[in-house]
Amino acid sequence: MKFCVIGLGQFGRQLAKTLAENGGDVLAVDQNEQHINAIQQFVSQAICIKVTDEASLEPLGIEEMDVVLVAIGESFDQTVLISTLLKRRVHTGKVIARAVTGLQKEALQLIGVDEVIRPEQETAINLADTLSSPFLSLARLSPQFCVGLIEVPEKFVGKTLGDLKLFDAYKVNCVGLKRDEEYVVINNNYVILEHDKLILAGKPEKLELVKEA
Repeated sequence: MKFCVIGLGQFGRQLAKTLAENGGDVLAVDQNEQHINAIQQFVSQAICIKVTDEASLEPLGIEEMDVVLVAIGESFDQTVLISTLLKRRVHTGKVIARAVTGLQKEALQLIGVDEVIRPEQETAINLADTLSSPFLSLARLSPQFCVGLIEVPEKFVGKTLGDLKLFDAYKVNCVGLKRDEEYVVINNNYVILEHDKLILAGKPEKLELVKEA
């Protein structure tokens, strides 16, 4: 996939680098030459330019991008301007913009941005969920659905995943496990070992029932 990341502060730089590590064709854009120098070895192309009007978007080839991410954090006015310009030109791809406050998120949604992210808030929520939950780690996809990592209950050891009938008993699904530092997919014939950690998907309260089994 082709990505364009506009704004290479700490968040945008890490975003661009990780997208490239994951196999993406990444164009990184910033008006700060130091930011460009810091990222250019990690991405497909890095351009030092200030996006101020539609003409300034021409050399970027925005129309060819699958996803354009506006990762500017310090100037919301600039985020709105760039997002508006992008929505005029990106017809088949997706425009994602960064917001700091709820009001900023609403404003970006009003101009038609496809997705608005609030990384500081989302990171805080994820950390709070992990710290306050009984799970080893927790990813909340919605208030009523999450994926959690749990220690294997003692009575599960030596049984196959099929024997456990987790969905029938707890209304959760096992989507894999963690063994040492490796994550693996398993089928119903897999025999649960003592030090395995199960990756379960379902409602939070149902996952807690499994943990307490």
